[in-house]
Amino acid sequence: IGVEDPGGPGQRSLLAYAGATPVPVPVDAHGLDPATLGGCVAALVTPAHQFPTGVVLTSGRRAALLDWARRRNAYVLEDDYDAEYRFDREPIGAVQGLDPDRVVYAGSLSKSLAPALRIGWLVLPGPLVEGVLRGRSATDLAPPVLAQAALRTFLAAGELDRHLRRTRLAYRERRDRLALAVARDAPDLELAGIPAGLHAVGLLPPGTDEAGVVAGAAAASVGVYPMAAYRVVPRPGDRPGLVLGYAPLRPDAIAEGVRQLGTVLGVAPIRA
Repeated sequence: IGVEDPGGPGQRSLLAYAGATPVPVPVDAHGLDPATLGGCVAALVTPAHQFPTGVVLTSGRRAALLDWARRRNAYVLEDDYDAEYRFDREPIGAVQGLDPDRVVYAGSLSKSLAPALRIGWLVLPGPLVEGVLRGRSATDLAPPVLAQAALRTFLAAGELDRHLRRTRLAYRERRDRLALAVARDAPDLELAGIPAGLHAVGLLPPGTDEAGVVAGAAAASVGVYPMAAYRVVPRPGDRPGLVLGYAPLRPDAIAEGVRQLGTVLGVAPIRA
């Protein structure tokens, strides 16, 4: 199964645990490259806001991905990651809407509402329904019924829509604050990806000691994550970078964290 590289380690681990072989597929500024999927039987993608790079799967790549799936009799596993939180325009449509027979559409409320709910969903092509139901019954008959009933009431009353509108404004403010703080206090950090989601990627100058920056930030009580942790196959031209989570932080805490990070970057060594 093709997986995005860089991409989420948890997805790779889950596929491997299920007996599949994750095959790293390069991601560039246009998203996952379907031309390199080869003989995979499926491809797992985050087209709305790729994790961690923050790029969107372009219309050309979406068409090429579906063309590959039809030719290979394969499936696209669409993780609707961060689709609710696009700050510069309306969210882009799901790939599943372009070919419901070839796309498994998956999502959850873990980031948009509450991870403790443990409620997600699959929209499946018809031939896959029976097998998924068998697997579901063998592992866990159903999520908690009371939580599902409460969620149904929440949805019917329009509360989820109102919640998303409120949180979208809050997270946009925090991302804007992050961008302003980076421009002022950490100008060597280049924010990449679209304005969306609950994290951002900051690219470092070529040759910067990524691990050293992460360690220096930790010593200053600032938590950032190295891009190396999300890469499987290092490629020429890969720039060092940091994954910056901002969603749970107050705007003033974001500004202070970036100020500390800027200090660390000011003395960051360059690898030989």
